Amino acid sequence: MNPGIDYSIVIPTTGRESLRTLLRALATATGPRPREIIVVDDRPADAELPLVETEPRVTVIRSGGRGPAAARNAGWRQAAGTWIAFLDDDVVTASDWPLRLTADLAGLDELTAASTAHIEVPLPTDRKPTDDERGTAGLATARWITADMAYRRSVLAEVGGFDERFPRAFREDADLAMRVCLAGYHIVRGERVTCHPARRSGPMASVRAQRGNADNALMRRKYGRRWRQRIGEQPGMLGHHALTAALGAGALGFGVARRWRTAFGFAAAWTALTARFAARRIAPGPRTRDEIGRMVLSSALIPPAACWHRARGEVRHRHATHDAPLALLFDRDDTLIVDVPYLGDPSKVEPMPGALDSLRLLRTAGIALGIVSNQSGVARGLISTEQLAAVNARVEEMLGPFETWQVCVHGDGDGCDCRKPRPGMVVRAAAHLGVDVSRCVLIGDTGADVDAATTAGARAILVPTARTLPEEVHRARREAIVARDISEAVRLAMAGAR
Repeated sequence: MNPGIDYSIVIPTTGRESLRTLLRALATATGPRPREIIVVDDRPADAELPLVETEPRVTVIRSGGRGPAAARNAGWRQAAGTWIAFLDDDVVTASDWPLRLTADLAGLDELTAASTAHIEVPLPTDRKPTDDERGTAGLATARWITADMAYRRSVLAEVGGFDERFPRAFREDADLAMRVCLAGYHIVRGERVTCHPARRSGPMASVRAQRGNADNALMRRKYGRRWRQRIGEQPGMLGHHALTAALGAGALGFGVARRWRTAFGFAAAWTALTARFAARRIAPGPRTRDEIGRMVLSSALIPPAACWHRARGEVRHRHATHDAPLALLFDRDDTLIVDVPYLGDPSKVEPMPGALDSLRLLRTAGIALGIVSNQSGVARGLISTEQLAAVNARVEEMLGPFETWQVCVHGDGDGCDCRKPRPGMVVRAAAHLGVDVSRCVLIGDTGADVDAATTAGARAILVPTARTLPEEVHRARREAIVARDISEAVRLAMAGAR
């Protein structure tokens, strides 16, 4: 047992009967007791909640029907525990859940901000799962799911809690986890297991679920086009839906214009795409008459619904942004590895202190990484291109992969546009990574690094070494940011410092 773990439980609810089952399970569970259980009633109207009357630690507060993000914020801000354990009101916890939770939290270092549970979704064994059931089963593989997730209260306060612009139980948990990782913290998977029964959401639930595309627009605005990759999710189907919806609209438009042959062609293409989409959804299901009917109808309605909600979200969140970068670019020598003049021997590659841990932190947060490096030794004839390639390969072997390498092999007098302090390599790195250059940060050790970044429109952080000129440091304090070491530079960059 871990009696020293101080935790509160926060449960947002809309008054489902499953809340009673959950509270009874918590009341009788073995292990260290929570400081309090806060149930956040997120219904706009007053009504009695199905509470366990014999549980003295349950406190009920109201959040006014503003969604689960606002409800969780109201709960943790009132809670007093060091850890805040969020539970959904429809999960089923184990009889020793408090014991397993505190075991997961015991011994976590200060840079570990949260612990997630393993979520199990029991599916029927006598038939194939329905579309609704398969949707719930996706929770079992979600990277960050607040159905059962414990956060340090101090970290929630540091990052501002959940973003209440997410009005549904969708993306608000991934957004919070992204901001926590960008603040320099880790999120770990615990050993506890919590059951989430498959939900029944009604015949057109998959069409209603397309409202989440508006939330996807907010995620893209905040974290760039690679946001799905950053949260560990497969590419979406918006492109398919947009094409299908466009074909359907074209068929209707040309039909109204009485251009029947063109309208028929568009209709045939729309039918083919819709049929293929429906078949993919029908195949893994029970294939009953009702299920097939729902899949066919909803497969025709999903593409226009998805496009409408995405467009609505893009308009609504057009001004949303985030100061955290989408990509970090690094100078190589004396920033990532110890500088050896005109290095051509891979065996002499030595990482700078803190470089490996800093890069690991960035990769956890899903930030794109690149290197921009002047290597005039090639132009001077002091190293060969083969030696340069071997050294760079050794850098990746020791520090992990980088998504772009921009290397200038020219000399001072060659008149190229890539050699720092010129901006060419920074601009090309941003283009290769598919991010706006203004969302890039370049970390380096010289004034040339700072000038290349600022001229390109990126942000710059200078990490001075013994070779950095005093005037470069003085100028960087006015035009950029100066950090003590690479670890501080990365944390400043992830926090969006300017």
